[in-house]
Amino acid sequence: MDIKHFYVEKGQGEPLILLHGNGENSDYFCNQMDVFSQQFHVYAVDTRGHGKTPRGEQPFTIRQFAEDLLWFMDARHIDSAHLLGFSDGGNIAMQFAIDYPERVNKLVLNGANLNAQGVKRSVQIPIEIGFKIVRRFSEKSDAAKYNAELLGLMVNDPNISVQALSQIKAKTLVIAGTRDMIKEEHTRLIAANIAGAELAFIKGDHFIANKRAKEFNERVLEFLRGDYGTTGSQVL
Repeated sequence: MDIKHFYVEKGQGEPLILLHGNGENSDYFCNQMDVFSQQFHVYAVDTRGHGKTPRGEQPFTIRQFAEDLLWFMDARHIDSAHLLGFSDGGNIAMQFAIDYPERVNKLVLNGANLNAQGVKRSVQIPIEIGFKIVRRFSEKSDAAKYNAELLGLMVNDPNISVQALSQIKAKTLVIAGTRDMIKEEHTRLIAANIAGAELAFIKGDHFIANKRAKEFNERVLEFLRGDYGTTGSQVL
């Protein structure tokens, strides 16, 4: 393995791994660590090239990040874990659950998307323009190269097919904001194609884990504990 992950861990019990979004780090889950660690052994991991985890030499893709997660779990003798991924972290968790279904207990996908078409055009168009600009300068500037890689994740990845979702065997909660940057119909499409998935919307934007932490944490914990179960849609 060409990198060593930086991570924060807290608590005891079943492992719960938190995966942040694009351009972020494990600090994103500052409103979740204390709450979730009361019931789980929580790991908040910095993805390759994010936070304090080095970039390494491997491809900068969602599929590589899923492979990195496998290595992270193997290195710590974690046979299986609950996964909670936000945004690109949700895409990593989704890809991991497709590739390694036996390694996932329960799965929480927050603001995830199958492809760039799932993102509202008002958000995606500036990303695509920015990607074209920084890519031109990527050979002359390390900063431009890094920004091109980050934006490239949102332009070229994750490209997960709807059919692949049938390979997910874990009980799944798909959760998003009512004003999320991910199209509502796209979020519903993901939930509809994962067998038995629960679907919930929390009033707010893409960053409900930060801005509506109480509602988000309560809904996630209900799901992880098995206190709540429905395949219908709720708005909290």
